[in-house]
Amino acid sequence: MVSRGELIEIGDRFRLPDLLACTGAALREVGTTNRTTAADYAEATGPRTAFILKVHPSNFRIEGFTASVGVPALSELGVPVVFDIGSGLLAPHPLLPDEPSAASALRDGAALVTASGDKLLGGPQAGLLLGRADLVRRLSRHPLARALRVDKLTLAALEATLTGPVPPVAAALAADPASLFDRAERAVVRLAAAGLDARVVPASAAVGGGGAPGVELPSAAISLPEALAPPLRGGTPPVVGRVEAGRLLLDLRSVPPEADEPLVATVLAAACR
Repeated sequence: MVSRGELIEIGDRFRLPDLLACTGAALREVGTTNRTTAADYAEATGPRTAFILKVHPSNFRIEGFTASVGVPALSELGVPVVFDIGSGLLAPHPLLPDEPSAASALRDGAALVTASGDKLLGGPQAGLLLGRADLVRRLSRHPLARALRVDKLTLAALEATLTGPVPPVAAALAADPASLFDRAERAVVRLAAAGLDARVVPASAAVGGGGAPGVELPSAAISLPEALAPPLRGGTPPVVGRVEAGRLLLDLRSVPPEADEPLVATVLAAACR
């Protein structure tokens, strides 16, 4: 059973209902695109209901006259709840209060949680399955589990993401706006000394990448003439910014501090070409 508002499509025409239908499952759609209530699920639940699927819309947002049902209410209907949180957030994040995490979903009563290994987790592209041990074991014995299992390199990268240094995604989320402005000012001093029209401007950084749709984080950017965009994209290493109001913005939230020096050098090199 799945809400009509959660029959999502992600990139490359990958559609959730197509995936479910190809397994031979019968989809029971409930509610409407913008509003689904607990009563909709309760009225459709019956002896043949295998599970309720809840899907977080991690790459879009519906606003206005809307209603949805949380995991706690769904878990009271007597059938397993499978929650696809999408973004791979394992624990709640203070900057992303509306983004569900695996820990909160399981605490609220989900039997299984599926998520991505990349996106907000910041690791390799992989599928994560967490939840009741009996269900995970049952799924691991399915023939498709062996056909779709990840390799040792993916497992090693996933382990390093969970136990090693802070991955770039987590570091970018945690970046302090004040420190971003300090870094931007130091870079602009060097660029302006070389004769470039460089300025420090406030910016809004999007989380993006299939997580926290519509959420913006305060940031600082180096503002440069738009004409520098093509040579920077074609440089070594390539630098990709965004153009707003005729200016090229290099948002430092997506740049680690140790890359500030190479970034300034690359901009100076592009200006000389």
